Amino acid sequence: MASDHILFIHGVNTREVREQPQYADQLFQRLQEGVSNDKRDLNKIALYWGDVNKSAEDDLLKQLQASSFWEQMWFRTFREQQILQFAGDAALYISRHVGSKVINRLKTQAFEGLKNAQPDDCLHLVTHSWGTVILFDILFARRWDDPKIPGHEDVMAIRDAIYGIGPHQQEGLKIASIHTLGSPIAIFTLTNIVPGKDGIDSPSTHDITPELQKLLESLYVARNHKKLPWRNYIHLGDPIAYPLKELMTNLVDGDTKYLDIQDVITQEPAFLDFLTAQSVFSLAQGGKAHGSYFTSNKVVQEISGVLKKEAPMFTQS
Repeated sequence: MASDHILFIHGVNTREVREQPQYADQLFQRLQEGVSNDKRDLNKIALYWGDVNKSAEDDLLKQLQASSFWEQMWFRTFREQQILQFAGDAALYISRHVGSKVINRLKTQAFEGLKNAQPDDCLHLVTHSWGTVILFDILFARRWDDPKIPGHEDVMAIRDAIYGIGPHQQEGLKIASIHTLGSPIAIFTLTNIVPGKDGIDSPSTHDITPELQKLLESLYVARNHKKLPWRNYIHLGDPIAYPLKELMTNLVDGDTKYLDIQDVITQEPAFLDFLTAQSVFSLAQGGKAHGSYFTSNKVVQEISGVLKKEAPMFTQS
Protein backbone atom coordinates (compact mmCIF):
# COMPACT_ATOMS: atom_id res chain seq x y z
CA MET A 1 0.00 0.00 0.00
CA ALA A 2 1.34 3.40 -1.00
CA SER A 3 1.99 5.90 1.79
CA ASP A 4 1.10 9.57 2.10
CA HIS A 5 4.09 11.47 3.50
CA ILE A 6 2.99 14.73 5.10
CA LEU A 7 5.91 17.12 5.34
CA PHE A 8 5.40 19.99 7.78
CA ILE A 9 7.60 23.05 8.04
CA HIS A 10 6.84 25.65 10.69
CA GLY A 11 7.23 29.38 10.48
CA VAL A 12 7.45 32.02 13.16
CA ASN A 13 4.95 31.79 15.99
CA THR A 14 5.35 35.53 16.80
CA ARG A 15 4.19 34.91 20.35
CA GLU A 16 5.91 34.58 23.73
CA VAL A 17 7.06 31.03 23.01
CA ARG A 18 8.54 29.96 19.70
CA GLU A 19 7.41 26.86 17.88
CA GLN A 20 8.68 23.67 19.52
CA PRO A 21 9.76 20.44 17.76
CA GLN A 22 6.34 18.92 18.58
CA TYR A 23 4.46 21.73 16.82
CA ALA A 24 2.70 19.43 14.29
CA ASP A 25 1.82 16.54 16.63
CA GLN A 26 -1.77 17.56 17.37
CA LEU A 27 -2.60 18.42 13.77
CA PHE A 28 -1.11 15.16 12.48
CA GLN A 29 -3.03 13.09 15.05
CA ARG A 30 -6.28 14.72 14.00
CA LEU A 31 -5.49 14.09 10.34
CA GLN A 32 -4.92 10.42 11.11
CA GLU A 33 -8.29 10.31 12.82
CA GLY A 34 -9.90 12.15 9.91
CA VAL A 35 -8.82 9.59 7.32
CA SER A 36 -8.89 6.47 9.52
CA ASN A 37 -11.87 4.99 7.67
CA ASP A 38 -9.90 5.12 4.42
CA LYS A 39 -7.07 3.07 5.97
CA ARG A 40 -4.54 5.52 4.60
CA ASP A 41 -0.92 5.07 5.68
CA LEU A 42 0.20 8.54 6.82
CA ASN A 43 3.81 9.36 7.67
CA LYS A 44 4.60 12.55 9.60
CA ILE A 45 7.76 14.48 8.71
CA ALA A 46 7.89 17.58 10.92
CA LEU A 47 10.88 19.73 9.99
CA TYR A 48 12.20 21.93 12.79
CA TRP A 49 14.59 24.82 12.29
CA GLY A 50 13.39 27.22 15.03
CA ASP A 51 16.55 27.17 17.15
CA VAL A 52 19.07 27.76 14.35
CA ASN A 53 18.64 31.55 14.34
CA LYS A 54 17.73 32.07 17.99
CA SER A 55 21.14 33.03 19.42
CA ALA A 56 21.67 35.77 16.81
CA GLU A 57 18.22 37.23 17.49
CA ASP A 58 18.76 37.08 21.26
CA ASP A 59 22.01 39.03 20.87
CA LEU A 60 20.24 41.67 18.78
CA LEU A 61 17.43 42.02 21.30
CA LYS A 62 19.91 42.53 24.16
CA GLN A 63 21.57 45.35 22.24
CA LEU A 64 18.21 47.00 21.55
CA GLN A 65 17.16 46.72 25.19
CA ALA A 66 20.43 48.35 26.24
CA SER A 67 19.33 51.61 24.63
CA SER A 68 18.19 54.29 27.05
CA PHE A 69 15.20 54.90 24.76
CA TRP A 70 13.94 51.31 24.62
CA GLU A 71 11.67 51.57 27.69
CA GLN A 72 10.01 54.66 26.21
CA MET A 73 9.10 53.07 22.91
CA TRP A 74 5.55 52.04 22.13
CA PHE A 75 4.54 48.42 21.41
CA ARG A 76 7.73 46.96 22.93
CA THR A 77 6.22 43.48 23.31
CA PHE A 78 5.00 43.58 19.71
CA ARG A 79 8.46 44.67 18.55
CA GLU A 80 10.30 42.07 20.63
CA GLN A 81 8.14 39.08 19.84
CA GLN A 82 6.31 39.57 16.56
CA ILE A 83 8.31 42.03 14.46
CA LEU A 84 11.75 40.86 15.57
CA GLN A 85 11.00 37.15 15.24
CA PHE A 86 9.46 37.48 11.79
CA ALA A 87 11.83 40.05 10.30
CA GLY A 88 14.82 38.55 12.10
CA ASP A 89 14.21 35.08 10.74
CA ALA A 90 13.72 36.54 7.28
CA ALA A 91 16.97 38.53 7.36
CA LEU A 92 19.01 35.69 8.80
CA TYR A 93 17.73 33.08 6.37
CA ILE A 94 18.30 35.33 3.35
CA SER A 95 21.96 35.53 4.34
CA ARG A 96 23.56 32.42 2.87
CA HIS A 97 25.63 31.81 6.02
CA VAL A 98 22.62 31.17 8.26
CA GLY A 99 20.43 30.04 5.36
CA SER A 100 22.80 27.19 4.55
CA LYS A 101 22.66 26.02 8.18
CA VAL A 102 18.86 25.97 8.07
CA ILE A 103 18.91 24.06 4.78
CA ASN A 104 21.35 21.45 6.11
CA ARG A 105 19.11 20.90 9.15
CA LEU A 106 16.01 20.52 6.98
CA LYS A 107 17.72 18.13 4.54
CA THR A 108 18.89 15.86 7.36
CA GLN A 109 15.43 15.72 8.91
CA ALA A 110 13.60 15.27 5.61
CA PHE A 111 15.83 12.43 4.44
CA GLU A 112 15.44 10.66 7.77
CA GLY A 113 11.66 10.96 7.52
CA LEU A 114 11.62 9.68 3.96
CA LYS A 115 14.13 6.85 4.36
CA ASN A 116 11.45 4.20 3.81
CA ALA A 117 9.62 6.03 1.00
CA GLN A 118 8.69 4.09 -2.13
CA PRO A 119 8.48 5.49 -5.69
CA ASP A 120 4.66 5.30 -5.81
CA ASP A 121 4.19 7.17 -2.49
CA CYS A 122 2.75 10.70 -2.35
CA LEU A 123 4.17 13.82 -0.74
CA HIS A 124 1.93 16.51 0.81
CA LEU A 125 3.46 19.86 1.81
CA VAL A 126 2.05 21.69 4.85
CA THR A 127 3.94 24.95 5.30
CA HIS A 128 3.41 27.64 7.93
CA SER A 129 4.33 31.32 7.68
CA TRP A 130 8.02 31.95 6.91
CA GLY A 131 8.43 28.20 6.46
CA THR A 132 6.58 28.57 3.15
CA VAL A 133 9.16 31.07 1.94
CA ILE A 134 12.04 28.85 3.09
CA LEU A 135 10.72 25.73 1.37
CA PHE A 136 9.82 27.48 -1.88
CA ASP A 137 13.23 29.17 -1.89
CA ILE A 138 14.96 25.79 -1.45
CA LEU A 139 12.90 24.12 -4.17
CA PHE A 140 12.72 26.85 -6.80
CA ALA A 141 15.07 29.85 -6.34
CA ARG A 142 18.08 30.18 -8.64
CA ARG A 143 20.23 31.74 -5.91
CA TRP A 144 21.38 28.25 -4.85
CA ASP A 145 22.43 27.11 -8.31
CA ASP A 146 26.10 28.17 -8.05
CA PRO A 147 28.15 25.10 -6.98
CA LYS A 148 30.59 27.35 -5.10
CA ILE A 149 28.12 28.75 -2.53
CA PRO A 150 27.39 27.23 0.90
CA GLY A 151 24.17 25.23 0.81
CA HIS A 152 24.31 24.33 -2.90
CA GLU A 153 24.86 20.59 -2.42
CA ASP A 154 22.12 20.28 0.21
CA VAL A 155 19.64 22.19 -1.96
CA MET A 156 20.42 20.04 -5.00
CA ALA A 157 19.99 16.87 -2.92
CA ILE A 158 16.58 18.03 -1.70
CA ARG A 159 15.45 18.96 -5.20
CA ASP A 160 16.66 15.66 -6.60
CA ALA A 161 14.43 13.81 -4.10
CA ILE A 162 11.27 15.40 -5.54
CA TYR A 163 9.79 14.58 -8.93
CA GLY A 164 9.91 17.37 -11.50
CA ILE A 165 12.46 19.61 -9.79
CA GLY A 166 16.02 18.31 -9.58
CA PRO A 167 18.54 17.23 -12.24
CA HIS A 168 16.79 13.86 -12.47
CA GLN A 169 13.31 15.27 -13.00
CA GLN A 170 11.61 11.97 -13.76
CA GLU A 171 12.65 10.52 -10.40
CA GLY A 172 11.70 11.22 -6.79
CA LEU A 173 8.48 11.54 -4.85
CA LYS A 174 5.55 13.28 -6.50
CA ILE A 175 3.86 16.15 -4.69
CA ALA A 176 0.14 15.40 -4.30
CA SER A 177 -1.02 18.58 -2.55
CA ILE A 178 0.20 21.89 -1.08
CA HIS A 179 -1.21 23.55 2.05
CA THR A 180 0.05 26.99 3.06
CA LEU A 181 -0.89 28.30 6.53
CA GLY A 182 -0.68 32.02 7.21
CA SER A 183 1.66 32.46 4.25
CA PRO A 184 3.50 35.74 3.51
CA ILE A 185 4.83 34.46 0.20
CA ALA A 186 2.77 37.06 -1.65
CA ILE A 187 5.07 39.75 -0.23
CA PHE A 188 8.22 37.91 -1.24
CA THR A 189 7.16 37.61 -4.86
CA LEU A 190 8.20 41.28 -4.99
CA THR A 191 11.81 40.03 -5.02
CA ASN A 192 11.20 38.18 -8.26
CA ILE A 193 11.95 41.12 -10.56
CA VAL A 194 14.96 43.44 -10.46
CA PRO A 195 15.77 46.43 -12.71
CA GLY A 196 17.96 45.51 -15.63
CA LYS A 197 19.93 47.48 -18.18
CA ASP A 198 18.15 50.23 -20.07
CA GLY A 199 15.26 50.12 -17.62
CA ILE A 200 14.21 46.60 -18.65
CA ASP A 201 13.29 44.36 -15.74
CA SER A 202 14.96 40.96 -15.43
CA PRO A 203 14.40 37.93 -13.19
CA SER A 204 15.96 37.94 -9.73
CA THR A 205 17.92 35.00 -8.37
CA HIS A 206 15.17 34.83 -5.72
CA ASP A 207 12.57 34.27 -8.44
CA ILE A 208 10.61 31.05 -7.84
CA THR A 209 8.38 31.35 -10.90
CA PRO A 210 10.22 29.44 -13.70
CA GLU A 211 11.03 26.34 -11.65
CA LEU A 212 7.59 26.26 -10.02
CA GLN A 213 6.03 26.36 -13.49
CA LYS A 214 8.21 23.43 -14.58
CA LEU A 215 7.13 21.42 -11.54
CA LEU A 216 3.44 22.08 -12.19
CA GLU A 217 3.77 21.09 -15.85
CA SER A 218 5.55 17.85 -14.93
CA LEU A 219 3.00 16.96 -12.25
CA TYR A 220 0.10 17.72 -14.59
CA VAL A 221 1.34 15.03 -16.96
CA ALA A 222 2.21 12.58 -14.19
CA ARG A 223 -1.22 13.07 -12.56
CA ASN A 224 -3.08 12.17 -15.74
CA HIS A 225 -3.92 15.83 -16.38
CA LYS A 226 -5.41 16.43 -12.95
CA LYS A 227 -4.87 19.81 -11.32
CA LEU A 228 -2.69 19.94 -8.22
CA PRO A 229 -4.68 20.87 -5.07
CA TRP A 230 -3.32 23.93 -3.25
CA ARG A 231 -5.14 25.28 -0.19
CA ASN A 232 -4.05 28.59 1.31
CA TYR A 233 -5.39 29.07 4.84
CA ILE A 234 -6.06 32.57 6.19
CA HIS A 235 -7.09 33.70 9.65
CA LEU A 236 -8.62 37.15 9.09
CA GLY A 237 -6.77 38.53 12.11
CA ASP A 238 -3.36 37.25 10.97
CA PRO A 239 -1.30 40.21 9.67
CA ILE A 240 1.17 37.86 7.95
CA ALA A 241 -1.42 35.87 5.94
CA TYR A 242 -2.34 36.99 2.41
CA PRO A 243 -4.61 35.61 -0.34
CA LEU A 244 -2.75 33.65 -3.01
CA LYS A 245 -5.30 32.40 -5.55
CA GLU A 246 -5.19 35.32 -7.97
CA LEU A 247 -1.49 35.96 -7.42
CA MET A 248 -0.32 32.41 -8.07
CA THR A 249 -2.70 31.99 -10.98
CA ASN A 250 -1.20 35.07 -12.62
CA LEU A 251 2.38 34.04 -11.82
CA VAL A 252 2.43 30.39 -12.86
CA ASP A 253 -0.95 29.26 -14.18
CA GLY A 254 -2.50 31.96 -16.30
CA ASP A 255 -4.68 29.46 -18.16
CA THR A 256 -5.82 27.83 -14.85
CA LYS A 257 -4.61 24.54 -16.26
CA TYR A 258 -2.35 23.16 -13.57
CA LEU A 259 -3.58 24.37 -10.16
CA ASP A 260 -6.73 23.89 -8.12
CA ILE A 261 -5.83 26.70 -5.73
CA GLN A 262 -8.28 28.05 -3.16
CA ASP A 263 -8.00 30.57 -0.34
CA VAL A 264 -9.66 29.16 2.79
CA ILE A 265 -10.79 31.32 5.73
CA THR A 266 -10.16 29.41 8.95
CA GLN A 267 -12.72 31.14 11.18
CA GLU A 268 -16.13 32.78 10.88
CA PRO A 269 -15.83 36.34 12.20
CA ALA A 270 -18.16 37.29 15.03
CA PHE A 271 -20.06 40.59 15.10
CA LEU A 272 -17.62 42.26 17.50
CA ASP A 273 -14.71 41.30 15.27
CA PHE A 274 -15.91 43.81 12.68
CA LEU A 275 -15.82 46.58 15.30
CA THR A 276 -12.19 45.94 16.25
CA ALA A 277 -10.82 44.62 12.97
CA GLN A 278 -8.84 47.75 12.07
CA SER A 279 -7.77 48.69 15.61
CA VAL A 280 -4.39 48.57 17.32
CA PHE A 281 -5.86 45.99 19.71
CA SER A 282 -6.63 43.73 16.77
CA LEU A 283 -3.07 44.09 15.46
CA ALA A 284 -1.67 43.23 18.89
CA GLN A 285 -3.67 39.98 18.80
CA GLY A 286 -2.22 39.08 15.42
CA GLY A 287 0.37 36.75 16.93
CA LYS A 288 -2.37 34.60 18.42
CA ALA A 289 -4.12 34.43 15.06
CA HIS A 290 -0.85 33.61 13.27
CA GLY A 291 -0.21 30.67 15.57
CA SER A 292 -3.75 29.26 15.36
CA TYR A 293 -3.53 27.08 12.25
CA PHE A 294 -2.13 23.93 13.83
CA THR A 295 -5.20 23.67 16.08
CA SER A 296 -7.78 24.86 13.53
CA ASN A 297 -10.79 22.64 12.85
CA LYS A 298 -11.05 24.13 9.37
CA VAL A 299 -7.45 23.21 8.54
CA VAL A 300 -8.02 19.63 9.71
CA GLN A 301 -11.24 19.41 7.69
CA GLU A 302 -9.71 20.73 4.48
CA ILE A 303 -6.48 18.71 4.57
CA SER A 304 -8.40 15.54 5.48
CA GLY A 305 -10.74 16.17 2.57
CA VAL A 306 -7.85 16.53 0.14
CA LEU A 307 -6.18 13.38 1.49
CA LYS A 308 -9.38 11.38 1.00
CA LYS A 309 -9.94 12.74 -2.49
CA GLU A 310 -6.38 12.67 -3.72
CA ALA A 311 -5.33 9.12 -4.37
CA PRO A 312 -3.83 10.00 -7.75
CA MET A 313 -2.98 7.25 -10.17
CA PHE A 314 0.35 8.59 -11.34
CA THR A 315 1.58 7.57 -14.72
CA GLN A 316 4.73 5.51 -14.84
CA SER A 317 7.86 7.57 -15.40
